[in-house]
Amino acid sequence: MKNKKLKILRSAVLICAVMSFSIMCSCGNSIEHKTLSELQSDTSVQSQEENTYLSAADPDVSDQSSDENAEPSYSVHFVCAGDNLIHNYIYDQARERAGGNGYDFSFVYEKALKYFEDADIAVLNQETIVTDEFEPSSYPGFCSPGAVGDYVVDEIGFNVISMANNHILDMGEEGLVSTLNYWDTRHPEVIRYGAYRDTADMENIRIMEVNGIKFAFLGYMQHTNGIEHTGELGTRLVYLNELDTIEQQIRKADELADVVVVSPHFGVEVQSELNEDQQYCTALFTQWGADIIIGTQPHTIQECNWYEKPDGSKAFVYYCLGNFVSGMSNKLAWIGGIGDLYIEMDPETREITIKDPKIIPIISHYGENYSNVQIIPYAEYTEELAQSHGYEPLSMEYIDDVLKHVPEEFLSIE
Repeated sequence: MKNKKLKILRSAVLICAVMSFSIMCSCGNSIEHKTLSELQSDTSVQSQEENTYLSAADPDVSDQSSDENAEPSYSVHFVCAGDNLIHNYIYDQARERAGGNGYDFSFVYEKALKYFEDADIAVLNQETIVTDEFEPSSYPGFCSPGAVGDYVVDEIGFNVISMANNHILDMGEEGLVSTLNYWDTRHPEVIRYGAYRDTADMENIRIMEVNGIKFAFLGYMQHTNGIEHTGELGTRLVYLNELDTIEQQIRKADELADVVVVSPHFGVEVQSELNEDQQYCTALFTQWGADIIIGTQPHTIQECNWYEKPDGSKAFVYYCLGNFVSGMSNKLAWIGGIGDLYIEMDPETREITIKDPKIIPIISHYGENYSNVQIIPYAEYTEELAQSHGYEPLSMEYIDDVLKHVPEEFLSIE
């Protein structure tokens, strides 16, 4: 909301200053950088034409409150996961487990189900398109069967899907339309964002009201693996170098909602350290109104932290949660995390409090020849399992070294 103030119960750590030059991403998109001091002093709001943003008063707003007559709790359990990257090993094994009758993905995810059981909002970056209009395919052009989406929604409980990633055009614009059709027809109850049918759909900011708190969801990708988005079918994507559009959207979302969630697909693949684009975009997004940032793309776990906004309030940033699950062969990509936090609101002042943010580490584990791909929580992982990892042996010491990128206060072994 316009006059909201985000307060935090835990001490903040200010992210280091951002350099003032441009970094080119892998497909040639560039982000024009200002210095951090320029960002913090720039409080102007760009003018904009009237648009069709979804407002909290519109009938299509998703309201998850179970009893319209009951007083809302003004408390939300918010859980988020990284890249659901479905290689052929994963869907082929699921097909075999189903005995020729569809797909059975339960083995892949069953050990992670408990972390989503009491979530009010569960956000997933679906790294591949999901559709039954194309044959399943794997790297470098991913396409996953509809049964994947059915499982993550119906069995795990994800109710918000980010489509802002570099694989959204793997089957061309036709594939993009096909996956939009899948989500809109098979799971219309799910909020999907980050890829859109047209400009009106893109401007229609997704708002979900849960327990009396309004959340807005926005997603942007750095690139689409060099595949040009022609828009011949009318679809719309927003790349991270479209900063004017992004500013307009985040500021508008801040007016419509109590909590603004931004999902940027940014950073260097299979690298634990942050790059300047990640830090620069975080500075911009939080200045414009973002409260929670859920980063993806590097395919491995990275830092998370409070981020101090120019007005003195705080946002929380997951720079990268890594993979939720994948069949990647780089051992850094086997180490990911589930983000977990609580949000409370004072109904009189609409003051927001973020509580107890954490990362629960998980491992994408498989045996020889990429067999039995599944998610195993770090709390259940052992040296024996690590040494038996199919592509090359892992060790608990190696995993612990990677997890040092997460500040100890946010690392939750449970």
